[in-house]
Amino acid sequence: MFHCTQDKQEVRDEVFELLSHHEFRIDVTILEKSKAQPQTRTTNDRFYKYAWFYHLKTIGPALMYGHDEAMISAAAIGTKKGQAVYTSAVNDVMQQTIRGKTWETSFPPSQADPCLQIADYCAWAIQRKWERDDTRSYDIIENKVRREYDLFARGTHHYY
Repeated sequence: MFHCTQDKQEVRDEVFELLSHHEFRIDVTILEKSKAQPQTRTTNDRFYKYAWFYHLKTIGPALMYGHDEAMISAAAIGTKKGQAVYTSAVNDVMQQTIRGKTWETSFPPSQADPCLQIADYCAWAIQRKWERDDTRSYDIIENKVRREYDLFARGTHHYY
């Protein structure tokens, strides 16, 4: 399994510098789990399906404008049962949010897909910004961030 966290900082610095020279966009939906109402986080599967739904509901139409087809790739997860639940959840969300379009989902191992590795790096930088106020890596890719939306920004109640 591939994760940015496993790389040394000097490797991460080089990767972020390399990414800064390429054109791509980042759209991220932030969900602070402690602010999620209990019924949305009865299981991790349910919580992550909720995250997929709100992310694709808000960004999907803009990304699909002028396009008829979409390929959604997400990293494969550990077990066959877990993968089946995850695949079903993503496909269900796609049916709800990308209407009238042709789409396909793909779940390769993260180490086999360079785009998933880039997504992991970008997610790591964004998470460090939000959780630790560490913007060193985020600052390098900030101009790639098209949309950064905190779904629970107005929420003040922490359920745990």
